[in-house]
Amino acid sequence: MQTFMKWLSQINDVVWGPGMLVLLVGTGLYLTIGLRFFTFRNFTRGLKNLWEGRQDQSTRGEISPFNALMTALAADIGTGNIVGVSTAIYIGGPGALFWMWVTALVGMATKFSEVLLSVHFRERTPAGNWVGGAMYFIKNGLGPKWMWLGSCFAFFGIVACIGTGAMVQGNSIGEALAANLSVPTWVSALLLFLLIGAVLIGGVRRIGYVAGKIVPVMAIIYVLLALVVIILNIHHVPSVFAHVIKEAFTPTAPIGGFAGASVMLAIRMGMARGIFSNEAGLGTAPMAHAAATSSSPLVQASIGMLDTFIDTIIVCSMTGFVILVTDQWATGATGAAMTSAAFEMSLPGIGAVAVTVCLTLFAFTTALGWCVYGERCAIYFFGDKAQIPFRLVYCLAVPVGVLTQLNVVWLLADTCNALMAIPNLIALLLLSPVLFKLVKQDAAGDPRFRL
Repeated sequence: MQTFMKWLSQINDVVWGPGMLVLLVGTGLYLTIGLRFFTFRNFTRGLKNLWEGRQDQSTRGEISPFNALMTALAADIGTGNIVGVSTAIYIGGPGALFWMWVTALVGMATKFSEVLLSVHFRERTPAGNWVGGAMYFIKNGLGPKWMWLGSCFAFFGIVACIGTGAMVQGNSIGEALAANLSVPTWVSALLLFLLIGAVLIGGVRRIGYVAGKIVPVMAIIYVLLALVVIILNIHHVPSVFAHVIKEAFTPTAPIGGFAGASVMLAIRMGMARGIFSNEAGLGTAPMAHAAATSSSPLVQASIGMLDTFIDTIIVCSMTGFVILVTDQWATGATGAAMTSAAFEMSLPGIGAVAVTVCLTLFAFTTALGWCVYGERCAIYFFGDKAQIPFRLVYCLAVPVGVLTQLNVVWLLADTCNALMAIPNLIALLLLSPVLFKLVKQDAAGDPRFRL
């Protein structure tokens, strides 16, 4: 097992190395420029489309555009927003937060492009499921000779979904409840099996409905709690903001329990943790958006790009500023412990419990969102008959994750996340001329958008 772990770790270091980060961020930058900064110029239009989309009555699709975004956000807003941010700052220093912002801003174009192509090239299965994603825009956009690339994406997607979505999230919930609320792991395992099973049995419609109710509430509560901490420490905000900008371009010196970080380490950690959180370029969220009832691919893409902004620019920034204004980044604590300590310092008796509850809800909804992705990948290979067996396996994987140690599973899932990104990014680059043409045509016919 140690040999396998070492071999897998070496692969992980390669696939999540500088080359992958350059590919992810480079693709986002290329698409941003190629789209002539469409995502920035039409940001407010996306917000309006999101609100109007709550009542979209298109006959194509299964869930409303709003619930499609909430399903994608359910998968995105997870442990990465609490643990990932603190880890990035712990290793890369305050400057890592700046590079998370950069990754998100260019990632908006990546997410926009993924969603537009997914909705444009989606299919309807005999059972009435609307399916899309990288495997379908590869198949229908690049043609049969590229189907092997789509199959690679779907295979890695299934492994990553069961690992990242079911087992890792279940483990995170079990550990958080046991450590902070003294809930036995077997109780957490049983409750999660029953709760997740009750939601998943209703398929993407029920997942979208539940996500549409839980995700906005949990995100707003977390942001409000963070704002309270920031306001209580408001006198530190200007210096912290200056600190983040300065140390994005200069090395961070050792201080307290912080070991120091180079500029390259800040860039690498900020980008890696940012992408881990918002998933721009991984090709996951478009599978949820492909089921939306949006009136056009362009409308849904304008909604989909908000996913990255909300996840990173808003939620991750809240975590980052809470950690920095309370100076917990230099204490030597890491992960959820660092974030909990930061909230507890300003909200004694409330902060740590609040972080535990938010982490639990984040992980729970992440598990729901990732099931949609895995199910779509399974349908790509085996058709509609794969739905029920996949949901059953997924439900069983959650309590297994709660009750076991997951070093191998975590490493395998993390590696497969990167391996999903490669086919997705290749397809985005190859289909970029088609993408630019579609955006120009659709925007020209819809005066609400600015070309």
